[in-house]
Amino acid sequence: MSDLARFDLTGKYALVIGGVGAIGSAQALGLAQCGADIAIADVKLEPFEELAKKIRALGRKTMAIMVDVTKEQSAADMVSSVLKEFPRIDILVNAFGMAIRKAPEVMPVEEWRKVVDVNSCGTFICCQAVGRQMIKQKSGKIVNISSVRGSFGADGAIAYSPSKGAVDSMTRTFAFEWAKHNIYVNAIAPTVVETALTKPLLANPVTAKALVGHIPFGRLAQLEDLVGPTIFLASKASDFITGQFIFIYGGMTIGM
Repeated sequence: MSDLARFDLTGKYALVIGGVGAIGSAQALGLAQCGADIAIADVKLEPFEELAKKIRALGRKTMAIMVDVTKEQSAADMVSSVLKEFPRIDILVNAFGMAIRKAPEVMPVEEWRKVVDVNSCGTFICCQAVGRQMIKQKSGKIVNISSVRGSFGADGAIAYSPSKGAVDSMTRTFAFEWAKHNIYVNAIAPTVVETALTKPLLANPVTAKALVGHIPFGRLAQLEDLVGPTIFLASKASDFITGQFIFIYGGMTIGM
C-alpha cells in the first residue's frame, strides 16, 4: 500500500456525533471526501439536508439519527439505527460539546453539571455504545474532540476545562483497555475555533486580541485545521498510534 493510499477511507463507515454543528459538519464532509460513508447523529437534525447534499454529491451514502448523548438508551438506539443502514461502524468522531462561561465563584452547580454531563458523560456513553460494536467487529477508530482547555485553564472555563480534561483521561483509558480489540482511541485538542458559536466570545475585541496574542501564527483555528488530523487518526496512516492527542493551537503554549 502506498503512503497516500493509507489515508484512503473508501469502503469505511463513519459515525459523526454532533454532526450538524460547525465542527461536526466539517469533520463529516472531510471524511466523505476521503471515501467514507457517513452517519450523522445530533440532538437536532434541521440542518442535515444541506450537509447531506454535499456528502451525496461526493458519491457517498449518508443518514441521520437523532440522539441525546447523555442518555444510554438513546446512544444504544443510535448504534442500532446505524447498523440497519451500514454493515459496521469503522470510525466514530465525537464532535459534540457545550460551554457555559462564568467565573468560578458565581457558576451555579447545576450549570456546571450540565456542561460535564454533555462533554464528559456524553463522551463516555457514546464511546461505550459504539465501542461495544467495535469489539464485536474486532476493529475501530475513535476520535474524540477535546480542547486545549483540557490541559490549560482559561477565564470562565471552570466547567469546560475539567469536562475536557475528563475526555483526555477517558481517551487514554479507552485506548489502553481496547487495544486488545484492535480499537484505536485518540483525540484532537483545538484552541478556539472561529464558528457561529464562538462569535459572541470573539466579538469582545479585548478577548479576541488576548486569544490571538498567545498564538505565534497570529490567528485562531479554522474549521479546516481540524479536518486533516481527524482523517489521519481515522485512517490506516495512524495504525500504531493510540491514546494520543494532537493539539491544534498554532503553538499557543510554546512561548509561554
